[in-house]
Amino acid sequence: MTSGPDVQANLAQARLLLEEAEAGAAAVAVLPENFAFMGLADADKRVVGEAEGSGPIQDFLAETARRLRLWVIAGTMPLRIAGDGRVAAASLVYNAAGERVARYDKIHLFDVELPERAESYRESAHMAPGKTPVVVDTPIGRVGLAVCYDVRFPELFRNLSAAGAQVLVLPSAFTAPTGRAHWETLLRARAIENLCHLVAPAQSGFHPNGRETYGDSMIIDHWGRILARLPRGRGCVTAEIDLVRQAQVRKSFPALTHRVL
Repeated sequence: MTSGPDVQANLAQARLLLEEAEAGAAAVAVLPENFAFMGLADADKRVVGEAEGSGPIQDFLAETARRLRLWVIAGTMPLRIAGDGRVAAASLVYNAAGERVARYDKIHLFDVELPERAESYRESAHMAPGKTPVVVDTPIGRVGLAVCYDVRFPELFRNLSAAGAQVLVLPSAFTAPTGRAHWETLLRARAIENLCHLVAPAQSGFHPNGRETYGDSMIIDHWGRILARLPRGRGCVTAEIDLVRQAQVRKSFPALTHRVL
């Protein structure tokens, strides 16, 4: 996706892509980080933040999942936090009946100044970090939830795989310079070292706020092979998650059982 500050326009774009996924026989669809809103200013997410359980974005997700009979892992959206003016970057999971079955709040916030560039980010100014890793059972297996900057913290993914994750999802809005340098390398490393499939839908292109995101949405198997990718622009990619083959590889190459720390 290439999301902007108009929530309804973003949801219309998401609707078309979810319908495309359903038409392609997908059982689970994953939307990128900030799928519903990328404001002109960082503080704008406080304005569109919804109370947990109600609001136009959550209503859209529940209705669309139910209408399409499709599980939806909804990138991130801003949810208000009681007693804190900031919002959570919440990744919500809806089953095919339109029921919310899981929520993961992004743990690692992007507070950085990019080397050799006049570009800085302070997500913690308007977002509060999550604290709890989340794994959820879905039709494609046991899924561990993570978001964007989380990919740089392999201990989180070890936690998810230790909790039984077979598939990792990483909705993202990676910056263009860090994407060019590290995106594919980090994704494949997290998949390989945990012997997990990994699904990474990404924001892509130039946004109305002037930011450029890297794109390159990918689905990677447990051996680090790229099964499907969309290098640039808007669209939908699909692939089969082969849990039988994954289990065979985990048995014959039992790296996960050799951990000592």
